Amino acid sequence: MRDPDDLFAALAQSTFRRRFRLRGAELAYVRGRGMETVLRHADEMIATRLAPAEPPNDGKQTPMRGHPVFLAQHATATCCRGCLAKWHRIPKGRGLTAEERASVVAVIERWIREQNAAAPADEGGAGKRPSREDPQIGLDLG
Repeated sequence: MRDPDDLFAALAQSTFRRRFRLRGAELAYVRGRGMETVLRHADEMIATRLAPAEPPNDGKQTPMRGHPVFLAQHATATCCRGCLAKWHRIPKGRGLTAEERASVVAVIERWIREQNAAAPADEGGAGKRPSREDPQIGLDLG
């Protein structure tokens, strides 16, 4: 597995990965439900969608929006087994160990916490939409 600081430095160099932002409905979800709930969801999603050796629909199993964990997975390259192999150095073809699962959830947690801290206090309410000039991925669903 890759060192988290090294991973985040590499992710910051990816035009695709750095476009993701926690905003709108997903940000409101984190702020309304709390990190404990979001991290429980992350653990459940990783267990069912990523941890198996051969996840169903691998490479297509993680939506681009609808839950803060989905955005975090794309931003942190924890969205499929191919990305885990490329970015996290966790090989395909075998189930994730408990340590690997915990590491994936920790990476997701770090990204969500950083995004939450960087967002304005008044952001995350319904009705605020990104402008067309804003290249972020993570649409306001409100």
